[in-house]
Amino acid sequence: CVEAINSISGERCSPHPHNFTDRLIRPGDQAFFDVIQSFMGYRTCYYRTFNVGRATSPQRSAYKKAREWMDRAIELLKPGMTSDKIARAFPEAKEIGFASEMDAFGLNFCHGLGLGLHERPLISRLTSLREPIELKAGMVFAVETYCPATDGISAARIEEEVVLAPQGAKIISLYPAEELPIANPY
Repeated sequence: CVEAINSISGERCSPHPHNFTDRLIRPGDQAFFDVIQSFMGYRTCYYRTFNVGRATSPQRSAYKKAREWMDRAIELLKPGMTSDKIARAFPEAKEIGFASEMDAFGLNFCHGLGLGLHERPLISRLTSLREPIELKAGMVFAVETYCPATDGISAARIEEEVVLAPQGAKIISLYPAEELPIANPY
């Protein structure tokens, strides 16, 4: 059951406002969507970024960087790893234009999934560097990244769902996000 879809586009992408709007998506926009859903009582959400018509170099670069941060974090997610090491895979707040880790919280992090949408454990630069925890097989995480583009208005936002298997993280989200999709190319 889809519970909500948060749509962010154009100049609203950077900085990320975390709120809903009725802004129309326009040609040339970079847009990201947070799809919040549940199935048999279990909750999940995932972000996907698209470009409308075409992508500029700054938009493509932001997506590539967000994907690199994502892949680096997922590679580290495995049983026995501690959360501080994963948190270091994410950029510092200043690198994405925020004054503090508190201001940037919720943009580049991992959160547990289950009956609640944002469950413990949380892995972030804000909390995990001070209070690391050990990861265990069977944990399910949403891994989220956000990277503002150098054009000052666009940004990429990606989220993958993973389950920790004995050998490492297995991506269980089904919609591909390895490359930036272009909707209705022109």
